[in-house]
Amino acid sequence: MAEYLEERRGNYTGEADAVVLPANSAEVASVVKMCADSNIPIVPQGGNTGLCGGAVSKRGQIILNLRRLNRITDVDPINDTMTVEAGCILADIQQAASNIERYFPLSLGAEGSCQIGGNLSTNAGGINVLRYGNAREQVLGLQAVLPDGQIWSDLNELRKNNTGYDLRNLLVGSEGTLGIITAAVLKLYPQPRQVETAFVALKDLDSCLELLTAARIDSGGTLSSFELIPKLGIELAEKHVPGCRNPLSTSSDWHIIMVYSSAANGTDLRLALENTLGNALDNEIITDAVISASETQTAQIWKIREGLVEAQQMAGERYTYDVSVKISQVPEFIERAGILAQSKMTGIRPYAFGHVGDGNIHLSLFQPDDVDGTVFRARLPEFDDLIFDLVHEYGGSFSAEHGIGLLKLEEMSSYKDPAGLSVMRAIKQAVDPFNIMNPGKVLP
Repeated sequence: MAEYLEERRGNYTGEADAVVLPANSAEVASVVKMCADSNIPIVPQGGNTGLCGGAVSKRGQIILNLRRLNRITDVDPINDTMTVEAGCILADIQQAASNIERYFPLSLGAEGSCQIGGNLSTNAGGINVLRYGNAREQVLGLQAVLPDGQIWSDLNELRKNNTGYDLRNLLVGSEGTLGIITAAVLKLYPQPRQVETAFVALKDLDSCLELLTAARIDSGGTLSSFELIPKLGIELAEKHVPGCRNPLSTSSDWHIIMVYSSAANGTDLRLALENTLGNALDNEIITDAVISASETQTAQIWKIREGLVEAQQMAGERYTYDVSVKISQVPEFIERAGILAQSKMTGIRPYAFGHVGDGNIHLSLFQPDDVDGTVFRARLPEFDDLIFDLVHEYGGSFSAEHGIGLLKLEEMSSYKDPAGLSVMRAIKQAVDPFNIMNPGKVLP
């Protein structure tokens, strides 16, 4: 039972009276109806790969895990859609799309174990958001079990459907507080025939915006990933993650992984990427770059990006933040966040990386060598205030792609617009009047 109780990052360990594993939507509905009749709270759960405690339960609650709802029930290459149950693993969906020469672009670190129901419930992001959008943009239709046990089924495959309130978008991102997503119709895209990947050393942090602007123009709309990598991240990945290696011989404080991809024949993306990087070198925006020459080299480049998260977990105590600001504000925000953190605690090490192409920064602040771990952990609230106040000043978001769960309830109270919170509470009360659906999450 332990695998259902502990959150991936280890910050939360829950309890539960029972774990239920239904095999289809009807069984989900039966369980929810029974719980509704008996006023038993339910915690919906997918792959349990979340980072904010959204799938953590406590005594008096049951966990309803969807792993057995794992069928791909329809694939339509003409309509470019795939209908899947909520327990399907994201990587399996990607592979099923590839098998029919289509592409499902949602991609993130946990894709080998996370489930699409959880991805939709948290409106997951990932490395392709700047081109394809968040999980919400990948969905045409949904099926869900509502808090009273009714099955709401709107598994339509339509691109245009203006028939009242958009319940699909209401459920996506609601973290199981309004219902349990049991199936979805996903959008597919043409499978890229050309993918060109580069690892780039920036002159400085500000230069990332110049490179991004140039890449958007030069790529002709084919720029799909633009990921920021700090020097400290590479050093930690090389130290702690086997197989991670900087493909460049030169040293820089900041790096970018950028990808051009296209399904079109006859488009020379490599030439386009070479032109982008050549001009950037001439204009002293970058200091060095390498374009992958093989799938093996591409995998090695992405291993660095994936290794950033793994290395963090081995490198000591840290505060972590998943935030977003306007793309044009990213360098300034990172610089200011680092300066403010270091002024509050001497020796703290800022560590910023992530999806700079869509403004989403993953910021970590590592424990100084001379500060005791207990003392460091005790000061978390004041650093939370520091970072989130700064995000708020920039008009950004304190939760970019990981959700609210238990972790960010206080921030919802402090930074969310009061009128917006009032509407959210009214919706929750109307849909789930007895508060049995993932209680204590999202809404403070």
